[in-house]
Amino acid sequence: MHTKIHTLEGWLAHCERLHPHSIDLGLQRVGEVARRMALRFDCPVITVAGTNGKGSTCAMIEAVALQAGYRTGVYSSPHLVHFQERCRIHGDIVTADGLLEHFEAVERARTQGGDEVALTYFEFTTLAILRLMSHSLLDVAILEVGLGGRLDATNVVDPDCAVITSIDIDHVEYLGPDRESIGREKAGIMRTGRPVVVSDPMPPQSVIDHAREIGADLWRFGQDFNFSGDKQQWGWAGRGRRYSGMAYPALRGANQLINASGALAALEALRDRLPITAQAVRNGLAVVELPGRFQVFPGQPVLVLDVAHNPHSVAALTANLDAMGFFPTTHAVFGAMADKDLAPMLARIGPIVDRWYFCDLPTPRAESAAALQQKWNALQMVAGGRREVHCSTHANPADALQAALVQADPADRIVVFGSFYTVGGVLLDGMPRLQAKHLA
Repeated sequence: MHTKIHTLEGWLAHCERLHPHSIDLGLQRVGEVARRMALRFDCPVITVAGTNGKGSTCAMIEAVALQAGYRTGVYSSPHLVHFQERCRIHGDIVTADGLLEHFEAVERARTQGGDEVALTYFEFTTLAILRLMSHSLLDVAILEVGLGGRLDATNVVDPDCAVITSIDIDHVEYLGPDRESIGREKAGIMRTGRPVVVSDPMPPQSVIDHAREIGADLWRFGQDFNFSGDKQQWGWAGRGRRYSGMAYPALRGANQLINASGALAALEALRDRLPITAQAVRNGLAVVELPGRFQVFPGQPVLVLDVAHNPHSVAALTANLDAMGFFPTTHAVFGAMADKDLAPMLARIGPIVDRWYFCDLPTPRAESAAALQQKWNALQMVAGGRREVHCSTHANPADALQAALVQADPADRIVVFGSFYTVGGVLLDGMPRLQAKHLA
């Protein structure tokens, strides 16, 4: 019999030791343990895959369903500060203690009859959260894919509706080198005869082809649903249903209308099982919250948090920062994974950053602050160093933010981005309240 583990920290440490690799894509092992656990859902399941916009889309579906009076469950990853953030039941983050029995159940099933199955950290924790959700008497379960789709642990559950958000180049070592091969992996969450909402306005052909090959009910942005808007309000139209004169979603940024459109299409596709009123749509989108998605804290200086960590999301962040208006100086706290396409990220946002604060992150996958600074300097050499940009390196995101605060004037802004670890690192002690030193 396995050792008794009494804390969530203990279980997470156990999960980290079980498998030699942090990522080992494939459904065979996780499927076997799910079968032993008799894992099943008695409510509609919506599974969301994509490069960017997954978390926002899940949060919007959740917010509207909550306003409609449904009991929701959401699984998303990674977390910013605490592991428990990965699961919300009826809008509330689950407790550490509430997860323990489900970790125990996974371990029992994993070691059943002495026939032990090696699970990765992600597979083990995903099964524990799926089990908790399946026992929570939900009206709807919303699952965010961790990586790819076809071979991701979440794909052991058959979705009633699949959503594929924007697709861009990321995780090339696992998913392939271009949008077509990455799209093919994401398309693996589709099911025959069931709706798949594709909210990417220009999806890879592989996504469309796969939907047709397996006979999924394809909902395409621009064809089966669309949005329109002016400065004051926006509207959405789907198959036989429209909403007009809506306030903009509470999640900020131009890309959020595309995410909201996909969320509404998913709810529309499941209308027979989850009827939603127009009022629930309005209220849900007005109150939706998700930390670290172009999250702007008014203050002196202004603080912007964004988990953007690939060229596509950094381009969206740059456009959103541009739209904020004038700030004398923009300070950027940046830490990122070594396997990311860093040069295009730095080059894209570079023109609007006046001071860089590069930081180390607490994971072996991270690029060092010193290496990030070297990459930036190399870009500057190529660009001919047109203007003076000050750089410094820091041991962690909190130290980097402190250094930025020392340098910043009250009218400036500080942007923290590059990874969930970077944003999480400045949130460790709760929401930072910024007061620049120059204010008496």
